Amino acid sequence: MTIHPQQCTIQELRDAWRRADDLGVDSIWFWDHFFPLYGNPNGNHFECWSILAAAAIDTRAPQIGPMVTCAGYRNPDVLASIAATVDQLSGGRLVLGLGAGWFARDYAEYGFDFGEARDRVRLLKEVLPRIKQRIKKLRPGPAGPMPLLIAGGGEQVMLRLVAEHAQMWNSIASTGEFARKSALLDDYCRRIGRDPAEIERTANVGGLTPKVIDEWLKAGLQHFVLRMAHPFETKDVERLLKVRDS
Repeated sequence: MTIHPQQCTIQELRDAWRRADDLGVDSIWFWDHFFPLYGNPNGNHFECWSILAAAAIDTRAPQIGPMVTCAGYRNPDVLASIAATVDQLSGGRLVLGLGAGWFARDYAEYGFDFGEARDRVRLLKEVLPRIKQRIKKLRPGPAGPMPLLIAGGGEQVMLRLVAEHAQMWNSIASTGEFARKSALLDDYCRRIGRDPAEIERTANVGGLTPKVIDEWLKAGLQHFVLRMAHPFETKDVERLLKVRDS
C-alpha cells in the first residue's frame, strides 16, 4: 500500500506504517513529492527518502519503496547511494521505484527544470544507466537484490524502458488499459530477448470489491497497491488481505 505522507503529523504517519505492517501487507510505499497533492496545498508534507529510512528500521514488510521517486529531483549517483543505504537499513527489502515526474509545483518551488513530458521522460532514460552503474560501484552497496520498478504507461518510450531496465512495472489505468499495455510490454520484452515473466506487474488500485479484484487478476495484475490517506483507515487493505489469504 502507498501511504500518503501529507496532511498529518509525523507520529500519525509512523503509526500508519506500523499498523499496515502489523496487518501483514506485502509492501509499503510512500510517494516522492514536496507538497500535498490534495487538500490544503500548504498542509503538512514529509520527504520520501527520510521516511523510507525510518520505515526501513521500523517495519518488516517484504518490500518497501518510493512509489515513485522522480528522476529529476536528485542527482542519479546520489540517489543510487541513498537507495543502497536505505536498502542496508531495511535488510535488503527496498524496491527502487522510479518515474519521470509530473507535479509542476515541486519543480517550480525547488528549482528543477519542468520542461515538457518528453523532456522528463528523456531525462529518466538518461539517468537509468547511471543509477545502475553507480549501484555496481558502491561499497557496500545494497543488502539485497534491490529490484528496479518503473512507473508509467507511455507506449513509445516508457514501456520500452521498463522492458530494458526494470524488474517491476507500475501502472495507473483501468483494467482494460492495464491488460493492453501489459501485452505491449510483453512485446517489447520479446523484441529484446527478455522473458516477460521477469517483470512483475503492479498497479495502483481502489474501490476493491470481489468482482473488481477478480477483474484485475484476469487482467494479469500480480501486485495490488492500495492507497492509504489520513486518517489512515485500513478497511480496504484488510478486505484485500482476506482475499490473499483465503
